Amino acid sequence: MEKSRLYTGTGDMGSTSLVGGQRVGKDDTRLEAYGTVDEFSSHLGVILASQNIETAIRSVLTSVQNRLFNIGAYLATEPNPGTEPKPVGLTEADCKEIEQVIDALDAEVPKANAFILPSGTAEAAHAHVARTVCRRAERRIVALSRSSYVAPVVLTYFNRLSDFLFILARSFNHRAGVEETIWKKN
Repeated sequence: MEKSRLYTGTGDMGSTSLVGGQRVGKDDTRLEAYGTVDEFSSHLGVILASQNIETAIRSVLTSVQNRLFNIGAYLATEPNPGTEPKPVGLTEADCKEIEQVIDALDAEVPKANAFILPSGTAEAAHAHVARTVCRRAERRIVALSRSSYVAPVVLTYFNRLSDFLFILARSFNHRAGVEETIWKKN
């Protein structure tokens, strides 16, 4: 069997196919949503590239990446009119699991009495970048939900993930003994 080419040329004029074959512009709201989810997952991959990530956190991040792939496929599929499809592999229980991880990490770090600037260890800085891309993905998904059905659990999950990445960054700094940089108004 001959290996297929990675390029097809069908997108050379600025359009691409959704799951199901519908053609849309590469600037379509749906494409922006799942493309940003893909970008977010890539940033999690940068965090995972660090040798300093403990096994439990590595497991959480890998699980999140797998769910993001499912969510990307879900968002890349135009729902049939009048339907409310659910994403494969994502439930409210997954949101609760992320909340439990957030609570556990939050219990380890000192209370924050001010805004914290993105900084510290390389892992913490990468977590902050991932957090901001997660927020952008969330905004893109919200924009898509204004014109097409998106299961509410997807929005909840992204909202939790950005909180998780914030506390993960704080945890990376705390565990490394690196002081956080506090925002100074003036």
